[in-house]
Amino acid sequence: MKWQILSSEYLFHDLWFKVRKDICKTPQGKIVDPYYVYEFPEWVTAVPVTEDGKIIMVRQYRHAIGDTCIEFPGGCVDDTDVSFEEAVKRELLEETGYSFSGIRSIGTTSANPSTNNNLMHMFLATGGKKIAEQELDHNEEIEIELFSIEEVKQMVRENKIIQSMHVTCFLYAMQELGEMKF
Repeated sequence: MKWQILSSEYLFHDLWFKVRKDICKTPQGKIVDPYYVYEFPEWVTAVPVTEDGKIIMVRQYRHAIGDTCIEFPGGCVDDTDVSFEEAVKRELLEETGYSFSGIRSIGTTSANPSTNNNLMHMFLATGGKKIAEQELDHNEEIEIELFSIEEVKQMVRENKIIQSMHVTCFLYAMQELGEMKF
């Protein structure tokens, strides 16, 4: 079912986002022209749990929707990150000031595989201990909040966490912790 790319050109190229226009041929010989692909860096997100069992969440303004959201820490994988695990450790420390004794990969997900070329790598971070202050990017203003597992479950039930990939990460983390069964 894989398509053959006949030609490809970049229409937009910036630090965190690229737009590519492809002309493709399907196995049945149909020509698909144009097909737009949005290229992003790989992403990492973690459900971080403190030593005393609290879940660390971040609240920040999201300009694209014009609203402040409650989410889990994470971000883009940098060129200097040697692995997805190292990227999530860096993001957790930068955004929260916490370090974790355990980091486990719990899978990958895609925001939209029909248009986006990247994946979000999901982690469960346990044994969190505050060791530093936040070191935020120049455009970040992030508030940290701690919740019980039950409080976060209730936020999911009430649709208060609207970042769908973060809800997915939470569901996998709850399965990993034995808090939920599929």
